[in-house]
Amino acid sequence: MAKFSEIFNLREGEGNRVKTLEEVKNNISFKGANLWTLACAIIIASVGLNVNSTAVIIGAMLISPLMGPIVGAGFALGIYDFDLLKKSLRNLLIATVVSLVVSSLYFYLSPFKDVQSELLARTSPNIYDILIAFFGGLVGVIAVTRTEKGNPIPGVAIATALMPPLCTAGYGIATGQWSFMLGAFYLYCINCTFIGIATFLIVKYLRYPAKEQVDKSWQKRLRLSITTLTLIMLVPSAWLAYSLYREQQFKKNVEAFINSEFTEKGYTVVYKKTDFKSAPKRIEVALLSKRFTKEELKSLQADKEKNSYLKGVYLHIRQDSTDRFTALRKDIMDQIKTGESQLNEKDLKILQLENRLKEYRLSYDGLFKEASILFPDITSLSVSRQRLETKDSILPINVALYNSNKVLIQADNERLKKWLEQRIGVKDVKLIRVTD
Repeated sequence: MAKFSEIFNLREGEGNRVKTLEEVKNNISFKGANLWTLACAIIIASVGLNVNSTAVIIGAMLISPLMGPIVGAGFALGIYDFDLLKKSLRNLLIATVVSLVVSSLYFYLSPFKDVQSELLARTSPNIYDILIAFFGGLVGVIAVTRTEKGNPIPGVAIATALMPPLCTAGYGIATGQWSFMLGAFYLYCINCTFIGIATFLIVKYLRYPAKEQVDKSWQKRLRLSITTLTLIMLVPSAWLAYSLYREQQFKKNVEAFINSEFTEKGYTVVYKKTDFKSAPKRIEVALLSKRFTKEELKSLQADKEKNSYLKGVYLHIRQDSTDRFTALRKDIMDQIKTGESQLNEKDLKILQLENRLKEYRLSYDGLFKEASILFPDITSLSVSRQRLETKDSILPINVALYNSNKVLIQADNERLKKWLEQRIGVKDVKLIRVTD
């Protein structure tokens, strides 16, 4: 039976160290084909974020060469090769700047600037992103040091996701949303830092020979620098993870409270809204028909305070506006009934005549204004429907009454007639010029 130490022995299957270092150095540089590949990957990732396509984003991550200088920096720290470290950091800086410029330019020129879920997912990093970056980096550097590389590298490129945060930062710059830019760039820094730290740890574990001999005080400063950098990345992300946990617990308890206090009692909830970030936190609820008394509202508040996650949260039951509308409607109906009872026979007759007149009155807003543009001499214009009583029947006719500074000539008269028929959608308009 194999010993426990042999099962977890990373040195077994390790490739030629000289060749491994040579491969690491070759993947550091960003010029020529590597730079073009990076720019194209940035465009593809930006398009994927723009159209919210996960498949396109994954494709961009697979072809991105960003891992090279990060792994190179981790190797350089592990073997104390400071020339390699400078070259790695310089190339990482070039790649970062190029990526930000290209993605910012794309999003600035793109007509579609709506915030999609894939973009939002890169703006709030937390401790889980640190775990992904660290263990993804471990897998990546283990694969790099093997004789048989296998296929973990594509998976590492997808898991650690260096490209999408950079593109999201470019989106923040292009649209002036600096919270997006800072959140996404922080996620990118987390990924770079912990991939580098994972690489450093594996290189030290495998005991790669140091290129330069350094004294113990310098090694101590290096360890202190790595620890400090780790804490700088770890503390804010841990706080963000805790905040995310609190928000999820808040929403979970709100749902449980609404379910127990309203849904299970047969009340239909037509509207609900929660706000975790306001001070104080808020819950707004509207029900279909249930109206709460002051005593019932107090009881609801007391039940809410029993839940530690909902303590101090402002609960607003939306029912006041509905009550005011109901009271106002009742008041208006009462006034109408009172007014109707006070109408005498003469008033009723006038109302009947007015309603009858409405059947024959045509109202066309802006008709005179349009006509005065076409026929400047016209000073007034109105259209009405009249009844022509004949021996056998009553025929409705459309009459246009107009006044003008001078008598219209036959051609203008005919033109006005045809325009009116077309404008109001009737036939056989009879024109009558009236004088003051």
